[in-house]
Amino acid sequence: MTHSAHNMSQFDAVVVGAGAAGLFYGARAGELGLRVLVVDHAAKPAEKVRISGGGRCNFTNRHTRPENFISGNPHFAKSALARFTPQDFIDRLARHNIGWHEKALGQLFCDGRSGAIIDMLTGELAQSGGTLRLGTTIDDVARTENGFCLNTSGGIVNCDRLVIASGGLSIPKMGASGFAYDVARQFGHTVIDPRPALVPFVFEGRDKVDFAAISGLSCPVQARNDRAAFDEAMLFTHRGLSGPAILQISSYWAERETITLDLLSGLEAATALKNFKSDHPKKSLASALETLLPNRLVGLLTERGDIPEMPRLADMSHAGIESVVTGLSNWTIKPAGTEGWRTAEVTAGGIDTDGLSSATMESRIVPGLYFIGECVDVTGWLGGYNFQWAWASASAAARAG
Repeated sequence: MTHSAHNMSQFDAVVVGAGAAGLFYGARAGELGLRVLVVDHAAKPAEKVRISGGGRCNFTNRHTRPENFISGNPHFAKSALARFTPQDFIDRLARHNIGWHEKALGQLFCDGRSGAIIDMLTGELAQSGGTLRLGTTIDDVARTENGFCLNTSGGIVNCDRLVIASGGLSIPKMGASGFAYDVARQFGHTVIDPRPALVPFVFEGRDKVDFAAISGLSCPVQARNDRAAFDEAMLFTHRGLSGPAILQISSYWAERETITLDLLSGLEAATALKNFKSDHPKKSLASALETLLPNRLVGLLTERGDIPEMPRLADMSHAGIESVVTGLSNWTIKPAGTEGWRTAEVTAGGIDTDGLSSATMESRIVPGLYFIGECVDVTGWLGGYNFQWAWASASAAARAG
């Protein structure tokens, strides 16, 4: 069967971006009978899926709820998340015999390589009659009487509906761009300043030197500010701090703010130290703290003056012990900044949800224009939440008919 040149350039829906959201939309819309084209400037599809979860793709989180997302409108994500759940994605994996396992905090990973999910996404797109064009750039997007006209490196393409799924600015080495924001602004949408999220902190001066001295050391903490708190691991690095607790709180951090770390998170530290004192009165406070914290961290805290150098615990009052515990439970530091887009796992901010329908992800300004996935001002926590937003927002848009 041959198509005329006109048919080859005419689609019901054109999706810009062959990542998680774009491919998922393409397959779902194709299953509903739409003729779909997915275009991407990259040479390979879904590279962020490929590198996710250390190559095993942390594809969703069992505990997904709207509270796990940051947005100017905390209610916006509710509709899409309610209508496409983690279980819905798990059911789809089962149809493709893709095995998975659960790690801490509800995070779900593939048993094998993340390529299995990419194969599922591209396979379902093809099976539903969709077309994938990689290595294709878009020079211009215009509105027409019947929809949209795209001037691409592969020729002119026309469509009834245009779905922007080109992501945010995180990980530029994989081709991230501000294309979605440019299209949004072109058609009258507001873009909330994008910023790096789920990103390590960097420090300057004494803090940088101190943290670099124990780089590679990891310990459980609670990282918090007045907007959020996370109990997970923290990692000291040559440039500052990383690890899940730090990545999580970074999404809630603004420049020049401090963050507070509870280095004794989850420990009955005051009781443990008082008991240690009664059993070993001649030992030092540092020795006692080494039963609760890594030795290198205790050494650093002593050097910094965060722990008083007491030759003998016998010389410390219970009030003195409690004061030390209070200090280490409220260890306040001020990052110089973050590592930025280079290592940010996701983009916070993006296309203002006030201009979109929460039920369909369609523009309230331009009928037939949709924005899904990371480019929208909905940012998930670390641990599979951003992929769940990709699946849910794509599904909501595809169901719009």
